[in-house]
Amino acid sequence: MAKIESAFLDLTYLDRLATGDTVIHRLDPRVKVVIAALFVVCVVSFDKYAIAAMLPFAVLLMIIMGLGEIPAGYVITKLVVTSPFAVMVGIFNPLLDQQIVLHLGSWAISGGWVSFLSILLRFGLTVAAMLVLIATTGFNQVCMALERLGIPKIFAVQLLMLYRYIFVLLEEGQRMHRARALRSFQKRGMEMKQYAYLLGQLLLRTIDRGQRIHLAMLCRGFDGTIRIRQNLRITTRDIVVFLAGGMVLIVIRRFNIALLLGNFITDLLQ
Repeated sequence: MAKIESAFLDLTYLDRLATGDTVIHRLDPRVKVVIAALFVVCVVSFDKYAIAAMLPFAVLLMIIMGLGEIPAGYVITKLVVTSPFAVMVGIFNPLLDQQIVLHLGSWAISGGWVSFLSILLRFGLTVAAMLVLIATTGFNQVCMALERLGIPKIFAVQLLMLYRYIFVLLEEGQRMHRARALRSFQKRGMEMKQYAYLLGQLLLRTIDRGQRIHLAMLCRGFDGTIRIRQNLRITTRDIVVFLAGGMVLIVIRRFNIALLLGNFITDLLQ
């Protein structure tokens, strides 16, 4: 029960963060979506052995989180929870690539370990960027921005409905778990074999709930168009942020800032 409720509260907390009033929140959603997409493209385009070259992107992301007042602990927690997926992707790299590519003192590090760390870093940066985007924009506005940017309407609407359906699924799961716990005595009926039956019932209940929600939306005039109260309007500030942000991302991607900074510090010390 605690896990279901914590998942529900995490999602609602993400929506509450999107209601903030910072310089990042006030930017046009389309600008933030394009910048986030460019950020992801730049990160995933690095060589498989790149690690230090991606660190400036982490610094940039932390600056944005600070400006948007996004708690770092929340983002780190979400990264830790989802990190097993990235671990499973690259866990066999050290076995498949044993060529030595780096020496740290007396330690010889193979290319497999370097590429594995690179995968984890890419995963952390891209997932954190998406979390920051939703936390400073809101999922409704992200979907509307995608539609205004030319994404097919059906895709944007389905993405929005999928996000909202998660709340329905969690709510039904909460009700079933609470009813099951209240009807259990001395932990009877709490065995693992009962979970298959509960999952089937959860699917049926959520399908029925989804049909009722769909009928209610049709009765209220829903025609497949995403509508929110905020009117999207590109301002001079949005244009400046878009140009400056895009230029910074391209410069960080084009030049190895970490290497240049390391060489500069080495020259100063000599």
